[in-house]
This record gives sequence, C-alpha cells and structure tokens, in this order.
Amino acid sequence: MTDLTDLGIAGIRDGVRDGSFKAREVADAFIVKVSQAKALNAFLVETPEHAIAAATAADTAREAGETLKPLAGVPIGMKDLFCTKGVTTTAASHILEGFTPTYESTVSQNLWDAGAGMLGKLNMDQFAMGSSNETSAFGNVISPWKRNDGGNASLAPGGSSGGSSSAVAARLCPGATGTDTGGSIRQPAAFTGISGIKPTYGRCSRWGTIAFASSLDQAGPMARDVRDCAILLEAMAGFDAKDGTSLQLDVPRWEAGLSGNLNGLRVGIPKEYRVDGMPEEIEALWQQGIDWLKDAGATIVEVSLPHTKYALPAYYIIAPAEASSNLARYDGVRYGIRDLPTGAGLQDMYAATRADGFGPEVKRRIMIGTYVLSAGFYDAYYTQAQKVRTLIARDFERAWETCDVLLTPTAPSAAFALGEKSADPIAMYLNDVFTVPSSLAGLPAMSVPGGLDKQGLPLGLQIIGKPLDEQGVLNAGLAIEQRAGFTARPEAWW
Repeated sequence: MTDLTDLGIAGIRDGVRDGSFKAREVADAFIVKVSQAKALNAFLVETPEHAIAAATAADTAREAGETLKPLAGVPIGMKDLFCTKGVTTTAASHILEGFTPTYESTVSQNLWDAGAGMLGKLNMDQFAMGSSNETSAFGNVISPWKRNDGGNASLAPGGSSGGSSSAVAARLCPGATGTDTGGSIRQPAAFTGISGIKPTYGRCSRWGTIAFASSLDQAGPMARDVRDCAILLEAMAGFDAKDGTSLQLDVPRWEAGLSGNLNGLRVGIPKEYRVDGMPEEIEALWQQGIDWLKDAGATIVEVSLPHTKYALPAYYIIAPAEASSNLARYDGVRYGIRDLPTGAGLQDMYAATRADGFGPEVKRRIMIGTYVLSAGFYDAYYTQAQKVRTLIARDFERAWETCDVLLTPTAPSAAFALGEKSADPIAMYLNDVFTVPSSLAGLPAMSVPGGLDKQGLPLGLQIIGKPLDEQGVLNAGLAIEQRAGFTARPEAWW
C-alpha cells in the first residue's frame, strides 16, 4: 500500500470514506512523521491526542454507517497564530509564551466541525512579521529543500507561514492553515513547492486569530495541490457574526467547480511586474505560465497597474501602523509574560515586559507604526499611504475591464539561505514585491509551483483574481498545475 503520508487531503478523505484504510492509521502515520522531523523545527507544539480523537470519531462514524464529515480522517497542522482551546498559542513570541486560550478561533473550530484533526501548532515568524521564518522566538524553521550545488546551506521556508510550508512540503501533514497579510501564504508556498491561496478579504473569519494588521490579515489553506486547497478553504471559510469584517455570503463549492478548461478566460499580464534584476529563470517561468494558460484556452492581454511601484512602501506604512495599535494590548497585565522590576511602577512594567517579550523585528515595526501614526506625521505618511492603497485598488478595478485574472511570478527569487538577508530589512521586505498589491486591494490570490531553478529549488506562479472569484483563481491554478506536472519533492535529510 502507498505510504499514507504521501497522500494529500483528497486522497485521505476518499480512502477513509471507501474503507481503503482507517483514519487512525493515517493519524498514526503522520504522528510518527512529525516526531521524526524535529530538525525542521516546524512544530512548536505536537498534539497527537487531538489527531487521534478526530480519527477515532471518523472510524466510529463509518462503522456505524453514518455520513462522514467533509474532512473526516484528515489530520492537519495549525499555524500558531490561531487560538486553540486548551493548547498553547504564542504567535511564536516570547511575550505570549505559555499562553493557553480558553476559546477556539472560528477558523480552527470550522475545521474541527468538518472532522479534521490537529497534529500540532506550527512555527512562524513572530506575530506574522517576516518573510523567512527567522523572527520566531523559538528558533527558525528550516526548509526541507536543499540546493543541488553540493553545499549544505539551510534554506528559508518563507514567511510568515514557514512552519506550514515546511511541514506540508516535508509530508509531515497533508495540509495546513496559514495567514497572509502581505504574501505570507503565497511566498512560502512558492519557496517550498506547494500550493497556497489567500482568499478575498473577509472570506475567512479573523476572530480568534492573533492580529498583525487587521485590514490585511486573512487566513487561507496551504496544501500539496490546488484541489486540496479548495477542499480546505471550503471548510475554513464562512460568515462569522463575531468578526465585523466577515462577509455574509454562502461558501461556494470550490472543489466541485474545479476545471482546467479556461476557454473564454482573459488573463492579464501586468507590465509593471517586470522588475529590474529579476532572474532570467523567473522571467522564463512566467512566459511558460503564459503559454500553459494559452494551451488551456485562455486569451492573454497586457494590462497596466501604474501604482504598483508604490505598493511596497504603502504596505510598510499601513501594516506597521496597524501592528502598533494591535500589539499595544501586550502590556504584562492581562496575559503573557510580566517583567516587574523591584520597585517599578506601571510604566516601568510595560517597558520591561515589552523589551523582553518582543523580538527585534516586532519592535522595529511597532516603532515605525507609532512614528507614522504620531500627530506630526499622521497626514504625511499614514493618510498618504491609505490614498495610495485606494489608487492601487482602482488599478485592479480598471484591469478587470479587460481581463478576468492576472498571472505574475509569486516571488522575485527562489528560497535563500537562512541568514542571507536577515541583516538587511529592506532586502527582506522586497520578497513581498509581487504579493503585496493584491493584499492591499483585498483580492484572492494563489501560488502554484511551476518548476525548479538551476539549483533545484521550487519557483511559483501567482494568479490574482477579482473580488470573490476564488473559483477563477483556483481554475487557472489547476490549469497551470496540470501542464507543469510538478512532482518534485525534497529528499529527506532530516
């Protein structure tokens, strides 16, 4: 029999339903894999008991002849940004070390209600701030991939959902949750050769998800392929009255609507995404993606998004500003660690707690955010950035007059070595150059693997869609997936 950990979400779901194997066998197989891969540092907390309980429930239901839940028998990884009742949730930050929620996030509850089990909480960049998973207070995640140059450099799995991408790529779980503020699902998916989709802002509830930038944060799935992403997203999404930004809409049946036939679809190629210094391999893959979509029946048109060049600076004003506000709640009073020097007053406690609890990148963004929100600079920076955000959204609206989806590279490079860019925040921020614009506009966007670079590392292609058109994004992603035939996987060294 095929190694159960080689199966994706659809394969596990269908195998449990038809009796090819038991859900408990699946859970046990993945639990062993997780325990053997500690060198990747992908999991912060392992919860085998949760996965076993869900698997046992699935097997019991099948034996009783009951209709199985959509994700019955499927164990997943949960990014540590989602609060999980009774299970430590830290956002990979020392300031929340030991925090155990007494409630469940809406996204995780939706998944448990659909029958999924949890293998554990996944490592991430601290408070989702980072592009390489090097800002975690509990050590960086290591990508399962290695360069084929004979060296042994440890590579970044992308960020902030690096634990999710590494775990899925290494077959430690068939799928995982991620969150995307400026590209934190798509960029790590591209770095590790998996698929990941950020849905339209508001599709998935933010309630119980630790906030970074509230007008940008959006949960989404990361999995082996497009179909598995569609299955997982159906379970995660839905209206939530507890979240004021949640969209009061029915969840479409994205898996049932999957089709790689793109006849009549207009695919836009934004000329502004051809940035200086982009590697020839990424240019070549982009052209290959265009050819694949043509082969699927799509029509290719060139479009212009003239304010794209302002997206990154606008994002790195808006996101830190919102982070500065959201992270003010971590003061040592209500939860998390507390540093109370002898004879200290309240302000001293705040300062000591935050100095000890927050990492350098989080402090950097809080300081930037506080600065741009200050009385003397609010209009000069924050107000102007919001105006630019509006112009970027209008660019997309105009593009939809002539096209239905956009095709771009996901990231400007393949995975880089850990430590290679951590000393240069600007170089690190440039990783988000292709993903940030759609985040600012709240659009659905997906990364699918398209091929390998000359060092044998994965490269991704990004599809951006109209608001609420996750189906169009998924279908274009499926068309690329079918033609790319990407089956590469990292060799187990861990």
